[in-house]
Amino acid sequence: MKIHTPFSQRRGKFATLLSALFLLLAALVLSGCADDNIDNSTDNSDADGELVIGLTDAEGDFATYTVDVKSLTLTKASGEVVHTLPLSTRVDFAQYTEMTEFLTVVTVSSGLYVQAEMVLDYSDADIQVEDANGHAVKVDTIVDADGKSITELTLAVKLEGRNSLRIVPGVPAHLTLDFDLKASNSVEFNPDPRVTVEPFLLAELDVEKFKSHRLRGPLASVDVANNTFDVIIRPFHRHMSRRDIVRHFGAITVTATDDTVFEVEGESYQGNAGLTAMDALPRFSATLVRGDIKLNPRRFVAHEVYAGSSVPGGSDDVITGNVIARTGNTLTVKGVTLIRAGGSVVFNDTVIVQLSRETIVKRQLSMGVDYDIDDISVGQRLRIFGTLASPLASRLEMKAKRVQMRFTTLRGTVVGMGVIPVEPIPVTPFVVDLQAIDGRRVSLFDFSGTGQSGTGTNATNDANPAAYEIVTSSLDVSGFGDGAPVKVRGFVTPFGSAPADFIAHSVFDVALMKGVMAIGWEPASGTAISSLSADGMRLNLDGVGRFHHVSRGRVAIDLTTLAAPPSIVPRASGDGLYLINQAGRHQLHTTFARFADDLNTRLDDGARVRHLAASGSFDDATAQMTTGFVNVSVE
Repeated sequence: MKIHTPFSQRRGKFATLLSALFLLLAALVLSGCADDNIDNSTDNSDADGELVIGLTDAEGDFATYTVDVKSLTLTKASGEVVHTLPLSTRVDFAQYTEMTEFLTVVTVSSGLYVQAEMVLDYSDADIQVEDANGHAVKVDTIVDADGKSITELTLAVKLEGRNSLRIVPGVPAHLTLDFDLKASNSVEFNPDPRVTVEPFLLAELDVEKFKSHRLRGPLASVDVANNTFDVIIRPFHRHMSRRDIVRHFGAITVTATDDTVFEVEGESYQGNAGLTAMDALPRFSATLVRGDIKLNPRRFVAHEVYAGSSVPGGSDDVITGNVIARTGNTLTVKGVTLIRAGGSVVFNDTVIVQLSRETIVKRQLSMGVDYDIDDISVGQRLRIFGTLASPLASRLEMKAKRVQMRFTTLRGTVVGMGVIPVEPIPVTPFVVDLQAIDGRRVSLFDFSGTGQSGTGTNATNDANPAAYEIVTSSLDVSGFGDGAPVKVRGFVTPFGSAPADFIAHSVFDVALMKGVMAIGWEPASGTAISSLSADGMRLNLDGVGRFHHVSRGRVAIDLTTLAAPPSIVPRASGDGLYLINQAGRHQLHTTFARFADDLNTRLDDGARVRHLAASGSFDDATAQMTTGFVNVSVE
């Protein structure tokens, strides 16, 4: 398999998507280029086992990336090829950056599996990227690395040695495949967008790490006494006849707890009451579940359950996106995924939504609290059920029947603590300089009308993204100093009530998250690496292009602003994945020492560094990244 992490620039006429690959480096060995010999045991099993397969994606900059997954196969050590996807299914990979979606449950013969292969069909692809103004633009030109138009691509990943997938009777296994959009795609505007695809697939065997899981499909059965229910998998909004439903993608048993929140036919429940409501539904009612896989014993535990008319794709049109402006009862919602009544799915960048006093408003994971349309403000992520007023008009408009306020994610850097004079005790908000709301740049949002007006219009109270005031309640934010990168999840305060601007549900110290370092030199530089040995490398930022950042949780730190030049050191064991790309050839080393020797030889022979990507923990004070993954491209 060809391994490549492209680097280009995504500003003005030339746009770039560059990132490092950061998912479970210890669980992945890429094909065809390792320099260590790994023993693959022979496959001598003859029994069957169960395998659950999910799909996910690393964070990227695509508004939508919808293609058809044509086939998915696994290859055993014996050479036997097992087909695991019964039907082609349409997938928008851009939706799965913070979750894994169950794709299929299959019974396969026991033994050692050493490769997974996925075939993507681009003949009816819907790919949209953001232009320099943040607006989604459809991509009509999709090519491979040789500039040829793409109709079909094959992605493969090796699962070898200690990182192999072994199926054992009676022990369900899980495999998550990640089609890394950032690593596999580069975008160029000249002036229309053109996407070059060089496929890169990752494999994940540890189901408890990183992301929650989502399960969609018809309800098969409910066992109220044992707090479980079964859902037949219908992946990614795929349309299926009832005959298809019962025989193709398998089923998963879901465990509910006293804390599981349900919405069934528009009504809210919690715990066993929700299971009782589900038990009254007809068989094959639409169901959507969010939860986590737990071990000992292995089970899928639900946090949220939606069933019946509460699931998109029923009798109402449904849109999901963020409010970028509000005037009266009119919302402008951007980044919209539109699910038509009956189930068809399209992406539309902007939809105008009309609220009314009859609109029912709920909030994710909230029970026993009444909300109304005044609670909906700029920035809030919404799922809206309603009717498209004019689907063939030049702009889409919807009349909202029901609205659910979803968790909204903020990313930015701390600029201090503020004070809001609320009687009898002033509120001390956490103040953040916002970079993005749910991945969209803050310049797209119009915060007019978000502030308290008092006796008259007072725009000075409108939310200010450069000093966005967040109420953290009992959350401890004392350890965050000025300039600290943070990720905050929660809900926007009601329209016309700021300050405060946002109520936090959780605050993540982005500095503790795995970072992605991305640096490009323009032109390629012979002095980009000032020193390199088995102990690490020090980088020289002279001549860098527009990318010279570390991103953690989508919060970017400019490396040129730090006191020390950036450096990279291997993790203590020295083991990892260290790649060198040159002239279309790709060499993978599994120890940093061998990587350093190889790269030093190339640099001594006159090679110049074009770009570098790495992932791992990053120390802002020393500008040092400790990593098990480095990818360097030289020319």
